[in-house]
Amino acid sequence: MRNTTKITAAVLTAGALTLGLTACGSKDSAGDKDGPLVVAATPTPQGQILDYVKKNLAKKEGLELEVKEFTDYVTPNTATQQGEVFANYFQHKPYLDDFNKKNKTDIVPVPNGTVHLEPLGVYSKKIKKLADLEKGATVAVPNDTTNEARALKLLADNGVIKLKDGAGFAATPKDIAANPKNLKFKELEAAALPRTIKDVDAAVINGNYALEADLSPAKDALVAEKAKDNPYGNFLAVKKGNEDDPRVKKLVKLLTSPEVKKFIDDKYDGSVVAAF
Repeated sequence: MRNTTKITAAVLTAGALTLGLTACGSKDSAGDKDGPLVVAATPTPQGQILDYVKKNLAKKEGLELEVKEFTDYVTPNTATQQGEVFANYFQHKPYLDDFNKKNKTDIVPVPNGTVHLEPLGVYSKKIKKLADLEKGATVAVPNDTTNEARALKLLADNGVIKLKDGAGFAATPKDIAANPKNLKFKELEAAALPRTIKDVDAAVINGNYALEADLSPAKDALVAEKAKDNPYGNFLAVKKGNEDDPRVKKLVKLLTSPEVKKFIDDKYDGSVVAAF
């Protein structure tokens, strides 16, 4: 069992944060620059990568690292903003930009802190290829702004739908210009998507949640994102002003080391791709 503390999920409703944070530690201890570096992460693969660093690399670098696991995409940023943790590692830039805008937070990526990409994939228990989707089929997609747009772009890139010109990182089903199969879209919290596969015709699932459900983007996805020129790399993030903390710089150095790249390549076999 990993030496981490699990966190209950938080949900975002009606533009407000409902926080379900437990056992996250005190604000003072997390913000103490002389104490351990407390980092929030989703369990897979971020928590696993951090645990590898903690067990194999951190001591030699003189870094005391504490990992706290969250099961959603909201609470890690809230905890970072409030000082319950000092940093987080779970998100990509389009998601963070949208989160900061909606919640008036000031969380920033750490320079040179992009670690990996989790290819978004389309999964199904009912069809073997996207072309087999029948008219009126239901496709589940993440309901958070940037990952929904990302899912729709993946479907558009593979000829299932066509998006309106200019549809960007905030695209929704309303931005679909052509839907020849009259597909229905079921918008759900990203963490819930793996549980819906049997109930829908296909589901577009984030890489970390796919891995937790024993689904491989490299082997099980009908289609998956390409790594080249992908803006969705996951990085280490902190509240603005904390980018130059010596502990943060040590962690960035370790997270982008040859040892971590080898760990990612060996453990995930293409389901997670090093982005440095």
